[in-house]
Amino acid sequence: MASGPDKAGTCQHCQMVRVAEALREDITDVLQPLGLRLSEAKTRVVHMSEGFDFLGFRLQWRRKRGTDKWYVYTFIADRPIRQLKDKIRALTNRTSQQNPREVLIRLNQIMRGWANYFKHAVCKVALSSLAHFTWRRVISWWMVLHRWKWKDVRRRLTDHNGRWQRPSADGIELFDLQAVTVSRYRYRGDKIPNPWIPNHA
Repeated sequence: MASGPDKAGTCQHCQMVRVAEALREDITDVLQPLGLRLSEAKTRVVHMSEGFDFLGFRLQWRRKRGTDKWYVYTFIADRPIRQLKDKIRALTNRTSQQNPREVLIRLNQIMRGWANYFKHAVCKVALSSLAHFTWRRVISWWMVLHRWKWKDVRRRLTDHNGRWQRPSADGIELFDLQAVTVSRYRYRGDKIPNPWIPNHA
């Protein structure tokens, strides 16, 4: 098990905070001639175990499951997930009389774009949860729209072997977020050219 913070670790953390604060001042000096500045509301120094949100992602230092090794992981932040759910709810209101085909087209556009942006994070569980959420919203709406009972849903959305099929309307099938291939980014920080370090290729 990972040990708790000790005196040496606390001192090291304090030193790293001072370095980070100094680096922030250096960045401020670099940005000023360009007419740019750091946002005070969005710029802060945190420990990686606490984590922080950036461009919709949640970056956090965590112990790898089953080991004593710690890594920085990139997750999907809570806010983008809430925003996606809000859009799905708005399109699948149970009292909606919209054309199911048009709604599926719009849902698919939103979910494809969202998944393409976040597919490099640790997100298999999140995508699975969102896929189930979307399926339930669509089916609940259709049950009201078409006055279906649950037996009607099973009859229409399962094959002769009893396997569930994707909901579809007039040739448009509901996009499956669970089917998105997740490909984690490989670390390449030391390979990216840095104009602030001399002779850095």
